[in-house]
Amino acid sequence: MTEKELNSIIGKNIKKYRKLYSINYEPITQEQLAEIINVSVSLISSLESEKTNKGISINTLYKISIVLNTPISKFFESDVK
Repeated sequence: MTEKELNSIIGKNIKKYRKLYSINYEPITQEQLAEIINVSVSLISSLESEKTNKGISINTLYKISIVLNTPISKFFESDVK
């Protein structure tokens, strides 16, 4: 698996679990998620849209997992459609 493929999987999963959180708990936008974890909105947006090959630090991914109430391992699953 290439770095680009891994970044794509992580980005798709961030989007998936953010949307699931919005359905199951309360709506959370990219802007709100970015503000809570103290990153730029453009980082969240680019990760979710796959427009860039930006990576994500494990610390940032961990913060996202806490906010979205999702085990960090779920972000590495490649069965996202």
